[in-house]
Amino acid sequence: MAVGIFDSGLGGLTVLDAVTKRLPDVPFVYFGDNAHAPYGVRDADDVYNLTTAATERLWDAGCDLVILACNTASAAALRRMQESWVPEDKRVLGVFVPLIEALTERQWGDNSPPREVAVKHVALFATPATVASRAFQRELAFRAIGVDVEAQSCGGVVDAIEEGDEILAEALVRSHVDALQRKMPKPDAAVLGCTHYPIMEETFQDALGPDVKVYSQAELVAESLADYLERHPAMIGPGTDSLFLTTGDPSRVSAKATRFLRRKIEFQPA
Repeated sequence: MAVGIFDSGLGGLTVLDAVTKRLPDVPFVYFGDNAHAPYGVRDADDVYNLTTAATERLWDAGCDLVILACNTASAAALRRMQESWVPEDKRVLGVFVPLIEALTERQWGDNSPPREVAVKHVALFATPATVASRAFQRELAFRAIGVDVEAQSCGGVVDAIEEGDEILAEALVRSHVDALQRKMPKPDAAVLGCTHYPIMEETFQDALGPDVKVYSQAELVAESLADYLERHPAMIGPGTDSLFLTTGDPSRVSAKATRFLRRKIEFQPA
């Protein structure tokens, strides 16, 4: 009854932490493609090939449902995977839709036509690949009209977080917020469009100011997954063990992950 969680590196651990708290009886298999991280600077075909390989490994681990807890993979690979690659008895879901449903105050699974919503000016902070894909704007357009999105490519932030360099990460976040605000001085809301960024959520909020509502993904994805599994219980796969898999050096990744989540994490070779 395992569910797979995939990320290019450690950022998806923020999602894993939230979903394990929300669904304590479900085993989760986490796959970090640390050998090829970060994805945010790769082209769409590269991201697609790496993401499909990781997804197949999670299927082998007994996960019929895989969550792409990587915004770059969700943006650059998910639609292509769903349209032409995922078999009928499997599911691959991304992290954008729960975020957009919360932003637009629509219920989970609401498929009614797009309509005007309260928020009008949205700042999107994401990796270069996610920004280039315009996947967030595309998904938003399915649900809302009249929303202005200003996207800021946040180069360097993921690397700084993965290396544990909080001083550099904070400086980069403040620089990217400043660049965004030169284009959109007064956003109503800000979307942290990378699962690494919740680690820096307080810095984003401080730099943006108290009047900007900051949307982070982990808890939203956890609630959406709980709702999905309630409606589709057959999608809980046959796997029974919680695992941490990595394409990188397991001992090095384990040490980083332990610092990242502030609890003992032990990765195995993928």
